Amino acid sequence: MEHKSAHELRGVADVSAHPPAPLGRRERLDRWATLLERTRDARINLVHELEFAPRAAQPAMRADDSALSIAFNDPVLRAEGLNGDTIGDGQAFFSLNDRDTHRLLCSCMHGLSMRAGDAAWIVRSIANPIPGIIARTALIAGACAAPALMLLLG
Repeated sequence: MEHKSAHELRGVADVSAHPPAPLGRRERLDRWATLLERTRDARINLVHELEFAPRAAQPAMRADDSALSIAFNDPVLRAEGLNGDTIGDGQAFFSLNDRDTHRLLCSCMHGLSMRAGDAAWIVRSIANPIPGIIARTALIAGACAAPALMLLLG
């Protein structure tokens, strides 16, 4: 093995004394979606009836060849701290709430498997939620109700 100083390696590779900043939640989710998109038409397995398992058992649940397995197979996400492909590992690493976890990983939503591309779309929607959907809905409802109110109040 040949040893070289950091100065000598600078001509061959990017050498930094400072490691890159850790990925944020959105960056981790975007990377996961990209991984799923690479195998867009492949079928991935879902966790069987997650919501019916006892609450204490849910974090340990997993499925072979799942969206979480694809994430865990990525060396970048593992280096960032993804510890496994269980529900609990995914929720902790990607900061997934129960609703998003269920929507993405439970078999009752999509059957026993789904296309990886469809899972990627869900992951992207979790990473980039539509802002203010409640406010927009209220605004539209108010706009629709305004003419009726004007007639009633005259």
